Amino acid sequence: MNPQQIELVKSTVPVLRENGVALTSYFYNRMLNNHPELKNVFNLDSQNSGRQPRALAAAVLAYAEHIENPSVLAKAIQHIATKHVSLDIQPDQYAIVGENLLHSISEVLDVPFESDLIAAWKQAYLQLADILIDVEKQKYAALDQQQGGWAGWRGFEITEIQAAPAGQLFTVKASDQQPVTAATAGEFISVKVKVPNHELQQPHQFTLSEGPIQHYQFLVKAEEKGTEYSVANILLEHYKVGDQVQVSAPLSK
Repeated sequence: MNPQQIELVKSTVPVLRENGVALTSYFYNRMLNNHPELKNVFNLDSQNSGRQPRALAAAVLAYAEHIENPSVLAKAIQHIATKHVSLDIQPDQYAIVGENLLHSISEVLDVPFESDLIAAWKQAYLQLADILIDVEKQKYAALDQQQGGWAGWRGFEITEIQAAPAGQLFTVKASDQQPVTAATAGEFISVKVKVPNHELQQPHQFTLSEGPIQHYQFLVKAEEKGTEYSVANILLEHYKVGDQVQVSAPLSK
């Protein structure tokens, strides 16, 4: 990025502080309407509750504030990349996100799409996307190279459901009967389920209670304010022993 572009991005910091959540909410609505297939990727409960728009608004603001030296955000970038890997985010999806984000900035801020400001944000986004794609590529490779490891989604069978004081303990085992990555309590996996009455799947991250080889165990708690897309509630109300779910490899928070 050249100095003029950096200054243009920094000039949006006050607006992002004031209206960042409005911008990111608009962005998610725009993108998911234009690309409904991504509803299988993004957790719709987090969208409806506002958690995801708030998280993205904070990330965009932090990036704009440190646009001159993104390395300051190394820890945050590692955290975001880990979340992305757990959801099997792929490089080609960054183009979709970028297009919709730039149009959202233009439309919400009422700035022509052909303006220098949008051009500056395009360079800023491409810079960040390249950083994240590179980090995620390394993480995918590391997962795939582990004994019993895999990248992306893998079929698992629910082998046991036990009552627990705070919910129910689900135990899942790889459907292909092959070894799985050894994990420890406190790491997390993403679990993807089918949403009843919809041609839709939804992912959610669960912390592992145990992680011996061959199976994983995690606690599922009912969500009182959960919507029809709540993965926890879907598991508790619609899934039983013998049913199949999709699972991503264990990762550390």
